[in-house]
Amino acid sequence: MRIAVTGASGRIGGQVVQLVAAEQQNQVVALSRRGLLPGRWPPRVSARTADYADSQALGAALRDVDTLVFVSSDGPVAEVMIHHQNVIRAADASGVTHIVALSGLDADLSSPFCYAVSYGYTERLLAESGCAVSIARASIYSEFFLEFLARARASGQLRLPAADGRISLVSRSDVARCLAALALAPARDRHHDITGSESLGLDAIAAAGTREWGTPLTYVNITPGEHCLEMAAAGEDPWWMYAYSTMFASIRGQRWAAVSGEVQRLTGRPPAPIRTALARYKTV
Repeated sequence: MRIAVTGASGRIGGQVVQLVAAEQQNQVVALSRRGLLPGRWPPRVSARTADYADSQALGAALRDVDTLVFVSSDGPVAEVMIHHQNVIRAADASGVTHIVALSGLDADLSSPFCYAVSYGYTERLLAESGCAVSIARASIYSEFFLEFLARARASGQLRLPAADGRISLVSRSDVARCLAALALAPARDRHHDITGSESLGLDAIAAAGTREWGTPLTYVNITPGEHCLEMAAAGEDPWWMYAYSTMFASIRGQRWAAVSGEVQRLTGRPPAPIRTALARYKTV
């Protein structure tokens, strides 16, 4: 079987390539918009350059591919939606039979979160394609969210507008393992919620940081307006100010609180606890 992986130069796509290539019977195509350094991958892995914005290059890169692991694009939502449309159309036209797509736990066109709209739009396009589809709806990545906590160490205050919202944080490695498992399994038209083993409020996340780092941290719930002012004062890019603001509106709505057992079921191992991700920031 020939399995292609988009975003192969990224933190999730790169792990998926390595995991799938470890299975001796598979040929793996590592796709990247920037190109990949020669010699990075095992002999069974071939590298192809294909930008999400280049439909022709995507079609050529997906030729003779059986299964596509589609790691989502990033950037402004309008661009992401165009990129995803290009990938799905190219996969369908190239004869890909199975798409394993990375989506989000909040994949809802009515959500306040800007990327939830792109997730919902992408899932609709996948449903309309001629391919069998397995959708991995991942919760917020532990490594991404704990960057907020790491920056709060200087003041001791985790100042965010999350109210009493809870998050089932999941590691990128667990997401990659689930994507690889779905790519290697028979195609099934269904979605899988990929979450951590517990749903935590920000006070509990701050307490976990205190225990792991030995640095007192307190969650301070601020208003969305205060958060925007603080992001602007820190020099945050306007687009990401908008994206973060909508993400926290989604968190306040408990859209990331669900917990599932899919990591254990798909991979045979439980998801990594939050302390595993916190340990990476111990010396920051």
